[in-house]
Formats: sequence, C-alpha cells, structure tokens
Amino acid sequence: MKTIQFLAMLTMLIDHIGLVWFSENEIWRIIGRLALPFYAYAIVLGYCRTRDINRYLKRVGWIALISQLPYQFAFYRLEVNTVGTLFVCLLLLYLLDRWNGKLVIQIIAAVGAALLVEVSPFSYGAYAVLLVLIYRYASVQWLTLFHFLLNVVSIPVKGSGWILQSFSLFATLLIVYAPNFMRSADKIRIPRIIWRSFYPLHLTVIAIIYAGTSNESFKQIIPFI
Repeated sequence: MKTIQFLAMLTMLIDHIGLVWFSENEIWRIIGRLALPFYAYAIVLGYCRTRDINRYLKRVGWIALISQLPYQFAFYRLEVNTVGTLFVCLLLLYLLDRWNGKLVIQIIAAVGAALLVEVSPFSYGAYAVLLVLIYRYASVQWLTLFHFLLNVVSIPVKGSGWILQSFSLFATLLIVYAPNFMRSADKIRIPRIIWRSFYPLHLTVIAIIYAGTSNESFKQIIPFI
C-alpha cells in the first residue's frame, strides 16, 4: 500500500507539472497516466481494509471539497476534481455491497454512477468508475486484459486525445506482475497526513505559482469576471 501511495503521488505530481509548464513535452503526461490507476487501486484497497467506511467516505469527500478551488485555478477547468470522481466510486462500492444479492439494483447503481460522472463535468468520467470496478471485482489474472479493453473502448468514445491514456496500462502491469516491488516500501512509515493532504496541497502550490500570476487565468475559470 505504501508503494502504491508513493507512486500515485509521484506520478500525479509529474503529470500536473507537465500539464501546467511543459504541455508540449508528452513524456510528462505519459508518466502521469499511471497516477489514476494507482489512486483507483488505492481506493479499492482502502475500501477493503477500512474499519469505518463512513469515516473513510467523509475523509475522501472533504479532500475532494477542499481541493476543488485549487484544482480549478491550477488547470482552468470547470469540472469536479479527480478525488471527487473517486469519492463517487467509493460510494458506489459501498452501495454495491449493501445491495449484495440484488443484481438488478447493483447494475442500475453502477450504470447510474458511470452516467453521472460521464454526463456531468467530472474528471475522467465513467473511465474512472469502470477502472475501480475492474480492480474491485476482476480476478488478478484478468486485470490487465480488462484494463486494456477499457482503454481500447474509451478511445473512440473520448476522442483521439485519449490515446495517451493507454499508457495507464503500465500501472496495472506493475500491480499484477511486480507484486514484490509494489510491496517494497510497505515497511516505510509515511505519515497519513502526507497521503491525505498531498492532493489539495500540491494543487494549491501550483495554483499560487502559476494561476495567481495573471488576472487572465482567473477570467478563464470564472468567465463573468
């Protein structure tokens, strides 16, 4: 879990630095494509291991809420941030288990959640929901194939710009075929506050350094100013 947390934070930071300052260099974004799978897998692990799902939901919800304005000012996007999307995924996992044995209701809930984040402005949309469901319910030997198929199906739906997301498959390859490496840092103590605060904190720093330097950046986010 510690290795996944570290890789999630590192690849996300690389992705966001590339997005803001080096958008013409795709290597930053390619490395950054691994971040969502790592975070999605961490959400599934956290859900399976938590002793108090209500506290876990509240914690993820607060992180998403606190991160929203920094997210908008850092990337000039009027959409719900990625942790907000993962909060919907976490809530869906909780509901699916509560409705265990009620297959029709479970299918309706899963489709409804996917449609909600796809139609509404949520980061990654239904892709994130489906990836979380793959990590939660697919057997280990099927994870790579299902993630690959998800990428293939998403390209015509999301557009040619989504081809870059195909590199996210490397995260699943590490999870499946390098389990010893993925457990290599588990003995290292990483304060929980770092894991919980990293997302809103690094967005705030990016927003202050970049978005706050020009009034035009604020007008792109809030058009009526």
